[in-house]
Amino acid sequence: MTHPLPRNRSRGTRRRALAVCTVATLCTLTAAVPAVAATGAGRDAPTSPTPPSARSLSLPAPTGRFGVGEVELHLVDRSRPDPWQSGHHRRELMVSVYYPTTHTAGRPAAPYMLPKAAAHFDKVTANQYLMLSVPAGRADWARTVTQVTQGAPVAAGRGGRLPVVLYSPGLGEPRTWGTTAAADLASRGYAVVTIDNTYESPEVQFPNGSLATVSLPSGDGDAFVRKALGVRVTDTSFVLDQLQELNDGRNPDVDGEPLADGLTGALDLAEVGMFGHSMGGTAAALAMDADHRIAAGINMDGNLTYINGSLMPVAQHGLDRPFLLMGKDGETDTGPGWQAFRAHTPGWNRQLTLLGSEHASFTDAEALVPQLHLKPSVQTGDIGSIDPATAIRTNEAYVSAYFDHWLRGRSGRLLDGPSPKYPDMAFVK
Repeated sequence: MTHPLPRNRSRGTRRRALAVCTVATLCTLTAAVPAVAATGAGRDAPTSPTPPSARSLSLPAPTGRFGVGEVELHLVDRSRPDPWQSGHHRRELMVSVYYPTTHTAGRPAAPYMLPKAAAHFDKVTANQYLMLSVPAGRADWARTVTQVTQGAPVAAGRGGRLPVVLYSPGLGEPRTWGTTAAADLASRGYAVVTIDNTYESPEVQFPNGSLATVSLPSGDGDAFVRKALGVRVTDTSFVLDQLQELNDGRNPDVDGEPLADGLTGALDLAEVGMFGHSMGGTAAALAMDADHRIAAGINMDGNLTYINGSLMPVAQHGLDRPFLLMGKDGETDTGPGWQAFRAHTPGWNRQLTLLGSEHASFTDAEALVPQLHLKPSVQTGDIGSIDPATAIRTNEAYVSAYFDHWLRGRSGRLLDGPSPKYPDMAFVK
């Protein structure tokens, strides 16, 4: 989550602080992009073609025994107006559902980003929000290889229904920025649902080709964060409601796009987890507090204090269900909120530190930034000094071990203490 910083700090100082909190300061975000007008502007933002010299990128292959399929769902909540856009009488969301599959032949690869979203990510999000220092046009984000197949049938013979895990991205991050983690869990037999929170997410492309971009206030940053978190909690509960509709045999996609074969009835909605990065990790804790359908959660480097320094309610009274805190190495401002949360949580909890990591090390940045051939100092500032493959492998091991234990009843020994197999993950007492 973002805490505001003085505008006269140098970029390097600001960047180090941002890595502790989130992708960019709220004041930087507000200055970078004008607030979207209440008339509904923010759709169909201008785009530019990807230059021929753009690099082709790829995500690592998932480590589970299944291939991974994916479908997008266009969801509409007709019971509430859009909280960010006056005059919009219904709330529209885009989510992606990742799941295990064994039959991918003849199916197209799932895109990493749709064309308009990719163009906005390249022009605005990568540097103004995520502060990656990536030259515009360096990467072909739309053609990034995901190792995921679009619309493939759900795997048969998988041993029962699929536990469901929700993913919430950080402030200024699209839902696709967590594809590596989502696909890896899906390859291990989970249904993973990644959520974009429209008009707070940097860019959301809808099936009709329209693009909704972030709508930022010009006033109180603390009030914005409080509202954004409240909206995320409500969006999360709505998505769970729609997944129940899907599981009961009704297609919740408002455009009537076909679901993957075997997806209806495949979800185990009695075993639901949630994880997220930065403000998405904060949202995971708050959503668990508000919705008891979520049985276990992970917060990856997200604050549990508001911008004004006050503790969030969940940090004041904790949770009665298991929760895992995974943090970056070095200087951090998550301390007060995390300490209070652990002190007040009667349920199981652990705090881990990924040694040599930076704030973005829990996202796809760890896989994609090394392929961009940036200066070593820039790469280290983005994703830390830890070996990227080691960071990805270690994160995946602990995330899967956590959900395997709490949603499937499997051994949780990896969560008991330091492991010689993963020496870069430290336990915090």
